[in-house]
Amino acid sequence: MAKDLQANCRKCRREGQKLFLKGARCYTHKCSVSRREYAPGQHGAKRVKLSNFGLQLREKQKLKRIYGVLEKQFRNYFSKSASSKGVTGHTLLQFLERRLDNVIYQMGFASSRGQGRQLVSHGHVWVNGRRVNIASFLVKKDDEIQMRFVKKGEKLVKENIEAAKSRTVPSWLIVDAGQYKAKVTRLPAREDIQAPVNEQLIVELYSR
Repeated sequence: MAKDLQANCRKCRREGQKLFLKGARCYTHKCSVSRREYAPGQHGAKRVKLSNFGLQLREKQKLKRIYGVLEKQFRNYFSKSASSKGVTGHTLLQFLERRLDNVIYQMGFASSRGQGRQLVSHGHVWVNGRRVNIASFLVKKDDEIQMRFVKKGEKLVKENIEAAKSRTVPSWLIVDAGQYKAKVTRLPAREDIQAPVNEQLIVELYSR
């Protein structure tokens, strides 16, 4: 399976803002965006005025990096969104928000989407009574999600739940942290999705 091996902090610096790819570290003084507020590389500190294409490309790259998907997978999501009913940009965000690794993060059981992906791939996540180890699995309305542990994982999830008490759980999820459970009450609407992107620019990029 293909994997993006670029350093997470480098991705945030390239987009010029915190994408919260490293969990708790992003909230501390160790965050590289706070220490070096310019793009990585030899010429990163230079100010460059972006063209319309450059702005569109940056929005696409930012969204890909937030949800941890590669180009081929992202293009597939866009194709499905474009052929679905409704606003293409909103549908694209909804597909990404419904990914199981993102849902585990939004529940507060993982400190980042990357850690959520790891918990899913290690077999700790069950959906409607069946174990699911595919991070890109899309949840649906009325799905019930539960974390189960045999030897490892529970201590980490407990720590994440404690640390996530200051975070707000999206209104389309009902979470029972004590039982490591959650239920999808509805599909996420645009106002539920906090990703700092202008999805219309991405639609314009793929419409070229």
